[in-house]
Amino acid sequence: MKPLRHMRKLEYVVAAVVAVSAMTPQAMAEDTLKVAVARQGAWDTAVADLGQRAGIFKKHGLTLDLTYPRAEDTIEPAVISGSADVGLGVGIVDVLRAYATKSAPIRIIGANMTGSANYWYVAATSPIKTVKDINGKTIAYSKADASSQYDVFDFVQRYGVKARPVLIAGATPTFDQVMAGKIDVGWATPPFGVDAVEQGKIRVLAKANDIPKIRDKTDSVTIVTADTLQKRKDVVDRFVQAYRDTVEWMYSDPAALKAYAEFAGMPEEVARRMRDDFYTKDMLSPNRIVGLDAISKEAAKVRQIWAPLSRKQTAELVQIPAPLRANASAKSGGWFRALSPRSP
Repeated sequence: MKPLRHMRKLEYVVAAVVAVSAMTPQAMAEDTLKVAVARQGAWDTAVADLGQRAGIFKKHGLTLDLTYPRAEDTIEPAVISGSADVGLGVGIVDVLRAYATKSAPIRIIGANMTGSANYWYVAATSPIKTVKDINGKTIAYSKADASSQYDVFDFVQRYGVKARPVLIAGATPTFDQVMAGKIDVGWATPPFGVDAVEQGKIRVLAKANDIPKIRDKTDSVTIVTADTLQKRKDVVDRFVQAYRDTVEWMYSDPAALKAYAEFAGMPEEVARRMRDDFYTKDMLSPNRIVGLDAISKEAAKVRQIWAPLSRKQTAELVQIPAPLRANASAKSGGWFRALSPRSP
């Protein structure tokens, strides 16, 4: 009888091991998400690519099909039409406009960037040493970059200087004009110009995040449709958690900088300076949308939406999944929802 009893125990153990293995994300058939990403090569929108390279999304049972639309193409139509499941790096005002004026079934599932990494600079040989020195000087901005257009006026207001804003087509023409001495102060968004800072060709005069009006607002977000959120909620929850885990990894593991440098095609030293000087970890946190009431009111004021969002509309639009964590007590490698309040 002992051998028979032993065999039965062995069968139970094997069955238990098989059951536990089936619960792990690695053992699950991986779910695929089509993700449209803005600004290929930027640090703040590199989370999905870097997390996939590091195997973080795979640990959550996900495979990402990443696409990078052209700069002139907007991402929210691709998400609304279903050609993309997730839109990453979408301007929050664009989302408000689509949601409020077109009744688009869009939902925000996380912040992509809060604040701004934009900065103003001068040529290394410029006599301008401080912000106060730009009184009467020219400062560039670009309609092609909405944040640059608004940031320059916030900059002038914040420091009480009387600079002369000049419209220039983009970051590259601005750099050329500054280096040629035709414009006194230029603007850029990293990684553009970071190599020139590293090489001592230009000096950073001020950063957009020095200005509370800019720093205290979410600039871009991650979106899905209401239908995707309802029908694939578990997949969306795992995507957002993998995103959180990737951001943590990007600021804690030197391998992340190496992976980003390869992805963006830049020296690792430049990548490190860009991250450490222009992007804090909090700026990339997906966990909450900051300053939405103010953003909504400003959008209504300039007629981008008919009226500021109501509390009910905000609750419908912003649906950030609560954090998930490993269920250590089950020792299964599975995931469960943490007992924490939903992010606002």
